[in-house]
Amino acid sequence: MYAIIEDSGTQIKVAEGDVVDVDLRDVADDSTSLSFDRVLMLGNPDGEATLGRPYVDGASVAAEIMGEVKGEKLVVFKFKRRKGYRRKQGHRQRYLRVKIGAINAG
Repeated sequence: MYAIIEDSGTQIKVAEGDVVDVDLRDVADDSTSLSFDRVLMLGNPDGEATLGRPYVDGASVAAEIMGEVKGEKLVVFKFKRRKGYRRKQGHRQRYLRVKIGAINAG
């Protein structure tokens, strides 16, 4: 079984046991689990699918928090030719790595 969830404006296809990176959020230090309630679609390996309008009623995806990770390093370079204008800046996004557990159809 797989699900397509929405998190912070992005759609992510997940299945049980997958490890995905989602946007960093404030969670309690003793918290080890996370739940995604915005399920857009549920699918079976048989080809059957349940579409939500916009979300599937009662469906949720449980996940286990693995920790905080950093994404790839990006270089932001601004340049204007013949003007002597150059600006170089780096960026490295922080993510929350989670392992997908049970997918509840509701």
